[in-house]
This record gives sequence, structure tokens and C-alpha cells, in this order.
Amino acid sequence: MAMVRKASRKAGIYTQTHKSRKRTHLRPRPTRTIMTRSQCNNSSSFFHGLPSEVFDMILDKLSEVEISVFSMVSKEITRYIMNYISTLAWKNKTISQSFHHSTCLEQRSIIGHYRDLGLLFKRCTLLLPTKDRLKFIFSKFSQIPCFLLEQCLAPDCIGFSSYGVFLQTLIAGWDELECHRVFNFLCDFTYLLQKMEAVITGKPGVRWYQKLQLRLFCRQVLLDPWPNQSECQFWLMQLLKPWPMVSQAHLLFILYGPLLPEGSLGWQDLVERGLPHSALWDLARAILLLFGKLEVQGQCTNSLLSILEELIVIPQPWHVENVARLLVLCGSSLCYNVLVSKAVNRRLLETSRLIVYIILVCEKDGYHMSWAVKMVQQICKVFTTAPERFGFIQQLENMFSEVTREFFEFSVAGNHLDDRETFQTLCILLDSSARFHTKFLHMFLKQE
Repeated sequence: MAMVRKASRKAGIYTQTHKSRKRTHLRPRPTRTIMTRSQCNNSSSFFHGLPSEVFDMILDKLSEVEISVFSMVSKEITRYIMNYISTLAWKNKTISQSFHHSTCLEQRSIIGHYRDLGLLFKRCTLLLPTKDRLKFIFSKFSQIPCFLLEQCLAPDCIGFSSYGVFLQTLIAGWDELECHRVFNFLCDFTYLLQKMEAVITGKPGVRWYQKLQLRLFCRQVLLDPWPNQSECQFWLMQLLKPWPMVSQAHLLFILYGPLLPEGSLGWQDLVERGLPHSALWDLARAILLLFGKLEVQGQCTNSLLSILEELIVIPQPWHVENVARLLVLCGSSLCYNVLVSKAVNRRLLETSRLIVYIILVCEKDGYHMSWAVKMVQQICKVFTTAPERFGFIQQLENMFSEVTREFFEFSVAGNHLDDRETFQTLCILLDSSARFHTKFLHMFLKQE
């Protein structure tokens, strides 16, 4: 009897276990599926079911950066946002800005706003071809006077700076071919080449407002916003490439030449008197950009030397001190190339006069005189025979005497307002001569 009960109990356990296993087996298991982005886009989403008015209200609450991120969710969202930012209401609210009479804090805020707009247009037009992207983007800014050449008269306008930050953010990371398309599009969009031709073929001092507008547009929109030197090189080369050497030199002066306090270019100042290094630094920086580009491309520097030769006679031959100061600011490599080019072509009088003024500039501006001594040593090596080297040194010494005599005669010629400055320069020249010869003899004795 006990055996039967035990057996029946086991049977009951088996039956319950079997039934529970059977129920588990029949219960449907959830299937794991992976949906692609296109499948998600095709499915009905929360935003897809919203009325367009409500969707617009949501976008109105978002910042430009947030909308730019949102535009990358799907093609449908991208299309909707492109339509949204094409409306006149959005344009009036977001793009129209006051670029005048603003404080520094307000200026930073406006420029930051256009950086955000650049990010928005960059992201929401990702799926379009480059040409269509540019058409869509720049059509939104076509009627803003502060973004156009010769349309805004306000002296404190930051329209070009805002435009430059927008463009730099928009095309950051684009390859060189796309940047070529951007430049060509901008030229067609703004008639840039026609406006450049009008000012670079004109006489110095004429059409000064158009020259200043061209300078501000090219510098603030195309050149200065780039923190990387290679991008700035690219845009400067694009601006210069369509023109012959004489026009390239003229354009370089318009873009980077010294400005007078009233805003016009200091054409005549470079001819009449020596200018401080601060007035020539921008021009030197532009030449260094070009020189670096030529070295990278492995090209001959003859073209750059030709541009320099044309530059230092605009509008007339410069004061020699300004030529010397520009070469010192450009550094050893370019300075050496210019001097050697003149020496090889037997322009020894011009070479020695320029070297004397380079030595004067080194003394005036606080450069080490050993730099000038090494430069003269390197130039001496260009001459293959001892008599040629002696002739060069003799010409240099005679030029020291001639320049000293010129300064002395000018200072005692009459009661000019700048006599005191001339006398001071004469004293500096004598000091520089003594310092140069001391270094030169010391270096010569060390080699013995």
C-alpha cells in the first residue's frame, strides 16, 4: 500500500513537471530584430504625425546649434528644416542683425551667432551637391547690405567679420576642389574679380573708398578668419592668381599695405619717410605666406622676387629704409634671396646701399647685429674669386661713407622740422656701423 502511494506521488510530480514544461514551451518568445535607419524613417514617428504649425513652434524654441543637430536625424527632418529656414519669418528673426554701434560684448555675441548659423547651414545641406548647397545658402544672405561690397558706409560695421566667420565655419574640412568651387561661386555672386580689376588698374590714391572696401572684404571674409596658415595661403593664392605680376603687387599693397589714421592707404608715406615696423608687418606676413607656398610647391622664387620688385616702386620707388625694414621682417631666407639676386646681376651699388640700411634697421629696431654680419658673409660666398669679394666689401664700405655724408648734409642744410630726426638717425647709423664692424672683425678673427 505504501509502495502504491509512493508511486502515485511520483507520477503526480512527473505530471506537474511535464505540464509546466509544456506551457513554457508553448509560450511565444520575443523575437530580436534590428531596424535600419531607413526603416526607422519610413515608420510613423512622433514628429511625422505633428501638424506643421506645431512642428514650427518646436523649432522656434531651439537654438541654431540644436536645430543643426536635429537636421541630421533623417532626410525627412532635413527637408522640413530646410523649408523652415527658407521662410521669410525665420530670416527676419534670425539673419537680420544690427552690425553697427554695438559694444564689444554685443559684437562677440553677433559673431558667435553667425558661427552657429554656419554650423546650421553646413549640417542641413549635407545631402546636397556642392553647387546646390552654395546656391541655397548664399541666397539667404543676398539682400544684406553689410555683406556686400560698397553697400555699407558705416565705419564700425562688423558685417564682413560676421560673414567671414560664417563662411569659415561652413566650409571647414572641405577639400581643395570644393574650396575652388566656393571661390568661383563667390566671385560670380559678388562680382569680385570685376571690382578687383577696377581698383588695381586705377592710379594710387584714386577710388580710395573702393580700395578700402575690397581690402576689408578680402581680409575679413576670405583671409583673416582662418587660424591655419595653409588655408590663408590657399585664399591669398586664389586672389592673386588671375592677375599679372604688376597687378599682383598692386593687389598685395591694397590688401596689406599701411593704413593712415583716416582709413586710406599710405601710398606716399612709403616714398617720403621711413615707417615703423608695425606699418609694414602685415605686408611682410603676406609675403611670407606666398614665399612659404612657393617653397611647398617646389617652384622657383623668381616670380615672388618679381612681385617684390614691382611692390617697392608703388607708387614710386620707396624710401630705402622701408625696403630694408620689409626685408628684415620677412626673415633670413627671403632677405638673402633678394640680395643675392641683385649681387649676381651686378647691381652692387643697389645691393650695398640696401645692406647699409638693413644694418641701420637692425640697430633701430633692436635686432642682433650678428644676423646682418652672417648675411653679408653668405653674400660674399656668391662671388667666386678673391678680387670680386674684395670689390664687394670695398663697395659696401664706400656706401657706409656715402650714406653717412647724405644724412649729415641733410641735417645741416636748413631749418627743417625733421632735422632733429635726421640727426638722430645719423647718430644711430654711426652706432650701427661701429657695432657691425666690431662683429664682422670678431667673426673674421675667430676663423683665423
